Amino acid sequence: MRPHSHEAADKVDAAMESSAEGMRALWVSLAGLGATTVIQALVVAFSGSVALLGDTLHNAADALTAVPLGVAFWLGRRSPTRRYTYGYGRAEDLAGVVIVTTIAASSVAAAYAAVQRLAHPQDVSNLWAVAAAALAGFAGNELVARYRIRVGRKIGSAALIADGLHARTDGFTSLAVLAGAAGAALGWRQADPIVGLLITIAILSVLRQAAREVYRRLMDAVDPALIDHAETTLRATPGVLGLGQVRMRWIGHHLRAECDVIVDAGATAVQAHTIAVDAEHALIHAIPRLRAATVHADPDPRGGTDHHAPLTAHR
Repeated sequence: MRPHSHEAADKVDAAMESSAEGMRALWVSLAGLGATTVIQALVVAFSGSVALLGDTLHNAADALTAVPLGVAFWLGRRSPTRRYTYGYGRAEDLAGVVIVTTIAASSVAAAYAAVQRLAHPQDVSNLWAVAAAALAGFAGNELVARYRIRVGRKIGSAALIADGLHARTDGFTSLAVLAGAAGAALGWRQADPIVGLLITIAILSVLRQAAREVYRRLMDAVDPALIDHAETTLRATPGVLGLGQVRMRWIGHHLRAECDVIVDAGATAVQAHTIAVDAEHALIHAIPRLRAATVHADPDPRGGTDHHAPLTAHR
């Protein structure tokens, strides 16, 4: 049964509004982190701190994640076509791949700089400026993190929420630069590159989490609790006697579902259709970010008739 459409216009408007909010969050984040990165890069240039360099590279990579996500949000607003019948929401998953690659590249660059400085120690100058830049990095990341998480939760974008949590982690790595500056101030020349290596490890931890989330999205994984909630909702729908398969997938920052419900074998086509529509309607109201559900009504097999016999060989 095709999804009912009495809320179609509202869904399209909501989708466009959520994408617009996501785009706004991305550009604000790009501006904030971009300014932070420029400030830190200037301090790196005249201080020679590789710990701050690692943090700067990480912040630059985090700022640049706005570009692929922005492209994905823009594509997600396009209407489905006969080739892309589900629309372009999965572009957000491809953006996730680009983001993971960018984070990986920043970790390699930060590690290389730290190892080189360990092999060839140098004094770090202008420690007060390094400390100030570290605090600026923390403040910039925390502000961006709060904004991304708030907007991500509002529009249901897992990618934007994950990006916000990533920015929050970056803020704490910025604070680690303070430890390097303190060690250098006490005369420990290796403090700065060692902190740079620790920041690289923190970046790798973020990389692992981001790669796991992107992998799960590419593999159509959803939170099992959503399936449990959907099954409970379907069973509570009047006329539903049982359930078959219940499947969900993310397309961008919206969910789609495919469900099989069992109805009375004596029900007419109109009655079965009504039950399926009621089930879909209940799901859309019960599951956050669910845009549409395809509900298939199966006759109750307890009468001994296999209503799927023609498909047995194909299954």
